[in-house]
Amino acid sequence: MAEMIAFCGLACHECGAFLATKNDDDKKRAEVAQLWSKELNTDIKPGDINCDGCLSDSGLVFNYCKVCKIRKCGREKGIANCAHCEDYPCEKLEKFFEMVPDAKKQLDEIRSRR
Repeated sequence: MAEMIAFCGLACHECGAFLATKNDDDKKRAEVAQLWSKELNTDIKPGDINCDGCLSDSGLVFNYCKVCKIRKCGREKGIANCAHCEDYPCEKLEKFFEMVPDAKKQLDEIRSRR
């Protein structure tokens, strides 16, 4: 499976929702829904676990991704991900990186190869 790095630096190709969708795996959907419900303190149903990845044009992305400001900005700018943005890192990313420092490492690595 090809590597897909979201605008924010998350590795879509490693995400449970992405993998469940690509493999049409209902057991994996149920596992991810249970895990994310616990982690995010909300009720996520297995049917909510469908995503073709942040960079996809299919429109099939996880619910939060539909309103993600980082994704919206990257799509508007037409960039592969935020590592390719002249404003990198921006305020939106800095806040996100506080929660997910591995995403910053991923984007920094991509940026260093440009």
